[in-house]
Order: sequence, then C-alpha cells, then structure tokens
Amino acid sequence: MCGIVGYVGRHAAAPVLLGGLRRLEYRGYDSAGLSVQEGASLLTLRAVGKVARLADKVRAEWTEGRQAACSVGIAHTRWATHGAPTEANAHPHADASGRIRLVHNGIIENYRVIRAKLEAKGHVFVSETDTEAVSRLVGEYYKGDLRKAVISALRQVEGAYGIAVISADEPGRIVVARKGSPLVIGVGEGECLVASDPSALIAHTRRVIYLDDGDVALVTADSVDITDLNHAPMDRDVAELEFEAGAVEKGGYEHFMLKEIHEQPESVRNALRGRLDLLNGTAVLSGMGTTARELLDLQRIVMVGCGTSLHAGMVGDFAFEDLAALQAEVQPAAEFRYRNPLVDGRDLVVAISQSGETADTLAAVREAKEKGAMVMGLVNVVGSTIAREAARGVYLHAGPEISVASTKAFTGQVAVLLLMALKLGRGRRLSRERGLALAAEIARLPELIEAVLKQDAAIAQVAASMAKHEHAFFLGRGPMYPVALEGALKLKEISYIHAEGYHAAELKHGPIALLTPGMPVVVLANRSPVVDKTLGNAEECKARGARIIAIVTEGGPEAAVADDVIRIPDCDPLVATIPAAVALQLLSYHVARLRDCPIDQPRNLAKSVTVE
Repeated sequence: MCGIVGYVGRHAAAPVLLGGLRRLEYRGYDSAGLSVQEGASLLTLRAVGKVARLADKVRAEWTEGRQAACSVGIAHTRWATHGAPTEANAHPHADASGRIRLVHNGIIENYRVIRAKLEAKGHVFVSETDTEAVSRLVGEYYKGDLRKAVISALRQVEGAYGIAVISADEPGRIVVARKGSPLVIGVGEGECLVASDPSALIAHTRRVIYLDDGDVALVTADSVDITDLNHAPMDRDVAELEFEAGAVEKGGYEHFMLKEIHEQPESVRNALRGRLDLLNGTAVLSGMGTTARELLDLQRIVMVGCGTSLHAGMVGDFAFEDLAALQAEVQPAAEFRYRNPLVDGRDLVVAISQSGETADTLAAVREAKEKGAMVMGLVNVVGSTIAREAARGVYLHAGPEISVASTKAFTGQVAVLLLMALKLGRGRRLSRERGLALAAEIARLPELIEAVLKQDAAIAQVAASMAKHEHAFFLGRGPMYPVALEGALKLKEISYIHAEGYHAAELKHGPIALLTPGMPVVVLANRSPVVDKTLGNAEECKARGARIIAIVTEGGPEAAVADDVIRIPDCDPLVATIPAAVALQLLSYHVARLRDCPIDQPRNLAKSVTVE
C-alpha cells in the first residue's frame, strides 16, 4: 500500500525523495510527507493529498540553499489504514523527543497494546495511526544506537512492516527493516536509496538489494550493513534491474493506463519469448521445475490471487481442464489459508500477483508450502517476495505497471497460463495436432492485440454512449466469463460506474431485475460453441430496453441484437480472451476519460495491496 523512499548521499535529499514519491504514488495518495537531516536537527513537512501538494510546500518553505544542505532523509506517500487522511496522520511520525522520525508501510496489529503501555508512561499521542506507536517505541529504546533501538522496538511489534528511520543524533544514517512489506535498497556511487519499489530507484541506480523478512539494515552513503533481529549479520546479493528509466515515464501518452494498454503487443511478446515450441506444439517453461513424471502424477492445480490476478486464474482454470484434462480450481488468496486448504505434494499451487508482494497471496504461498504442495509464483516484478519464496516461478516480463488499474499484467498472466496449460496438456493427453494449432494461435497474440488497438477511435465512440450511465452489466460464458468479470472491474475501478460481471446464464437468476431502459450491457459474443446461447441472453436484455454492446468475432455472424459492436480477430476461444480483454480495457479507459476521472490514481485504491 503506502510508498517509502529514503536517501543518503551527496545530493540534496528533498528533490530525490519527492521524485521517488512520484514514482510510488500509485501505492497511495491520501497524504505525503518527508523529513531531512539538517545538521543536528530534523526538518519535517507533511501535506494532505497527492505528492504535488507536498512538493509545493517544500518549495514554499525551504529555500534551494537550505535543501542543498540536507543530504539525508526519508519520505512517505500514504494509503490510509488507521486514521483519516489528515496532516496529523501523515508520515513521518516522531518519537516523544521529536529527534527521531519514522515512515511505515504495513499494519501493526498490536499497536493498541503498545499505545496503552506508552500512554501509561506519559506519552501523549498526536495521531490516530498505528505507526506512531512504533516511532514512540523506538524513542523509548534509543540510547545512542538507532539500529539497536529499532530492533528492540520491532521485537515488541506484531504485524507487517516496512520502515525507514532517521535520528537527529546520528547524521548520515538511515535504519530500515521489513516484515511482510517490500523494501529494496539502491546502491549508487557515493549514495544509497531505499524504496518500497525499484521504480523509485531506477533514475539513480540499477544496482539493488532486496531485503528479506526479518532484515534490519543500517544504510549510509557508502555502505549497507544488514543483520537480523538478533543482530546476526546477513548476506544479501546485489541484483541488477532489468528495466530502463523510460519504462516509468508516460512516453507521450496522456495516462499511464493508456500507455500500458498500448504496450501489450510487446509485453505479451516478452511473456512468450523463448517459451513456445512451434515445432512440437508445446511450451518450454523451465521455471515450472516439473519433470515428466511430475506432470503425469500431478493431480490438481490450485490458482490463488486477488482482483485482476484472480480473474486471470479463472481463465487458466478453463485452459487447464480443457487442454490437460487436469482438475483445476481458483481460490481468492484471502480465503486460502483460512479454510484449511486440502493440498499436498501432488498439487501445484500457482500464486498469481503482478507485484509479487500482495499480502494475501504471499500468505497463501506460505500456507501451501507448509502443507507440502508444489508452489509456483507467476509474478511480474523480478526479485519480489513471492518470486523469492516460491520454489518455482515464471516471470511475466511485462515491465513496470504504474497505473493502479492493471492491464498488461492481466494479459501477460493469461498468456503464461495458456503456455502452462499447453505444456501440461502435451505432457498428459493433448494431441500433437491440437498442440501445434494452439501454439500457432498463441504465437499470433501480439498481432491480435495490435488489431484491437487499431480500433481505438471506434471504441472511443462506443464509450460515448456508455459514459452517461451509472450502472452496467458484463456478460460472458466459458473462458469469457472471467473476462466479463475483469471488464466490469476495470470500468468500476477507473470510471466509478457501478458495473457487475455475470455468467450470461445466471442473469435470469436475479440480476436481470436490475435492468433499466438504456442500461449498457456488454456481451462477449465472440466465436465459441455457446455463442448462440450468449446472444440469446443478450436478446433477453434487449427485450427489457437495455443497450447492447457486443464483442464479436471479425468476419463472423453479425450480432443483430447489438446497438454497438466491437470486433476482435478470429482465433481460438481460449486465445480470444486476451484481445477481448484489451478491447474492454480501451472501452473502460475512454469511458473514464469522458467522465473526467483520475484514471491512473482512482479514489480509495492503491496498486500493491501489502496489508490484509
């Protein structure tokens, strides 16, 4: 959720911190704040709202000369969990002396207990946050060694945290620690940075150290010293970031979301690169780590994820059962560990997450490992916690995704799941002929997406008929049912239209009561064995005055029932889920744009949900 940045080096800290916060604003934008070391004191500014308001405050209150003299600091952009978005609740938070400042991402589950104990000692809290309890606790333990104080405090803490701490009494030092919330350290020349996400570091360095749970690091301009909570030294490798700084810029597009939609031919091409065996009609996925015997013995695939990743898993469910005759199921990651999941060594649990840091999905990984299941991560961010903790894994290679509403991660996830299903199918029962045909179809995905993107202007016209409404339905059958769910999610995320996705056959079992004249109903009616039934469900909506927007197969039968038509290229029904999803992404984008919504940063949302 929240974003953390820290800097220690030879440059003015404030501009570096603000630049990092802008890169991390997708993680939360309720408030922002920073603290910098100025000689033997700390300067702190906080503001309600987005990072731009904090930047205005810095410019107004600190001269350039004053900023230049401050080369160490920490900063935070907040997604509110405990306490309203107010300046008092904004980070950084102080200890009782005011000489320590702390920023935090996560949730401290026992903060009320800590707070009560400190209040009994005379502490007067000034915020409603769980974080202030930690900052004051660090101050209680501080005896001239900040790292020791942080470790002592964290031993009392229950919950998830990524923290960065500075003290006026220890210039040139930042102490950082993580448990359940991501932190990465950027190692530069005569400078080091700290951030929740590598995207905040790429403008300064490509060399990074990913911290593990339980790590506590003392960071200076020239060194990174890592221990555990028992003060034992820990050795962490230095990795190289794979993406360029331009990947986190808009590149001439009005919004990151539009840029990321248009990046999908390349991002899907990257997901497929080197993984399709067109001669044998199979896929090469070394990251799965499965032997031929394991493929044959595999009894079930369980996919876990949240939001968009959950919908991708639902498409995978259809693919695994169709192509591999393998029992598959999809579970919300938030439920997995609380329902005593029945998994063992013959089950493959696939954790799907763009960030690789989603708290519920990470918890599901740990639960599955504890029960002895094979565990595989399907993530986008290299070096993320799920990628490191899962014994097996396949990266999406989609590049940074900045917009809160996920687009290219979804299509990358579905593409990789199709590859997995193809590989498993060929290893079990899928004929070479079917494998060759499907592999050829999957290889066409970049051009199929490009064909949809060329219809951008036409889709924008369809959006104009939709933008004035406050409710919408999305209908699909088979593998298009989860695409309908994803289409509805995109629309409600960024346009604030109340949208619901339904299996088309379920419409008659209650939801049709909500139909009103003119209400948009998006129907996924591309080529499939059940397209006639889907169109029949559309007719039922049309008879009650709904406006039908149909996604149909180019060159196929016209959907006479439709008021508006969006065409996708003819392809295998499983493969068609990806161009259909791209069409719905564009539709949602243009609706939100017409409604003048903050597309990249919708209200109440954050990109990476690192708290339960």
